Amino acid sequence: MNDARREELSAGLAATEARIRDACRAAGRDPSEITLIAVTKTYPASDVRLLAGLGVQDVGENRDQEAAPKASECADLGLTWHFIGQLQTNKVRSVVAYADLVHSVDRVRLVDALSREAVRADREIGCLIQVSLDPAAPTSGGVAERGGVAPTAVPELAEAVARAENLRLRGVMAVAPLGQDPGPAFARLAEIARALRNDHPGADVVSAGMSGDLDEAIANGATHVRVGTALLGRRKPFVR
Repeated sequence: MNDARREELSAGLAATEARIRDACRAAGRDPSEITLIAVTKTYPASDVRLLAGLGVQDVGENRDQEAAPKASECADLGLTWHFIGQLQTNKVRSVVAYADLVHSVDRVRLVDALSREAVRADREIGCLIQVSLDPAAPTSGGVAERGGVAPTAVPELAEAVARAENLRLRGVMAVAPLGQDPGPAFARLAEIARALRNDHPGADVVSAGMSGDLDEAIANGATHVRVGTALLGRRKPFVR
């Protein structure tokens, strides 16, 4: 079974890497600029091990109750773990124990909780500001239904992260609005990312693009793409 699954994952990885190369060629970019994050939600730790054996180094999860045991089981692999889902403050202590980069920072209360737990754990946690690109998102302040702050709220939240102890502001993350051409949304994210880098030169990560729209994301400056289905196949209910 493992041999068959390894072949499936190898084929998915090869196809995804080919897409990344093609998208970079079309955009005049170098594929080495792109970090592929394998989003392994609903898939077992055995798949993480197989992907690591194929050269994948970055793994993304969006539910702590699934991610925490999986990260623990794979702790010997030396992977970089990305927490990409909306994060409740009561899960922060657990997430800080394994996550290297939190993609979903969308409110000051979460910044405070992450900083407090990062200090307690003596870890530095990378943070991305999640930006809502949905036209119906709040115009300022509040958090959109799918997570993310309005573009106008990014500078203030970024300052909070930059000031927080044991946190490192790394850049921005966004999900393209459902049912819309992702190109204009990702172009808007690129503008937001450029403005952020003007104030925080080290915040150079742009996490955007998934299985269905990674090409458009790369065309608009994404540095990290979050790929699940194209790598691992259609999702099944997670069973630990």
